[in-house]
Amino acid sequence: MTRTAEQMKGRAGRLARLMPSGPSTAARTPFVLLVVLLLAGGLISLLLLNSALNEGSFRLSKLKRETTELTDEQQALQRDVDSYSEPDALERRARELGMVPGGSPAFLNPDGTVRGEPERATAQPPPTEDPEPEATAAGPASSSGSASPATPSTAPTAPASNTPTPPPTSPGR
Repeated sequence: MTRTAEQMKGRAGRLARLMPSGPSTAARTPFVLLVVLLLAGGLISLLLLNSALNEGSFRLSKLKRETTELTDEQQALQRDVDSYSEPDALERRARELGMVPGGSPAFLNPDGTVRGEPERATAQPPPTEDPEPEATAAGPASSSGSASPATPSTAPTAPASNTPTPPPTSPGR
């Protein structure tokens, strides 16, 4: 028992008259193509976006690795600077360059008077690295009362350098 649009009454009849009763593929084809194109475009754009994010992630990891390497290098250089800045290292380098410790300093007051007694820096004999072996080797000789020729009190002092030292500052102008 099939009912046609004329047999239906009321609202259902009016709706049935508006809708075509036969299958219509011509109207569905553009809609299906539109949906397929939108889905394909969305997938392609997601693929491109994912590729761009992965590229950024690789670049970020490379930059982090470079930052770590540069931080390690900076810390190594800072350790080198710190080792060269230690007082013992500075004194050793100064002695290698022929520098000697200065005498007692003299200071100028704002009114031009000198405070303290200036002294010239004199070259002292280089310090021995380990004085104990020398004392042990010279132990029997020093007990007999003779002085060792390597003692600092009898060793001659060498000039510090060929450059003359400036005269002390006078209190007057």
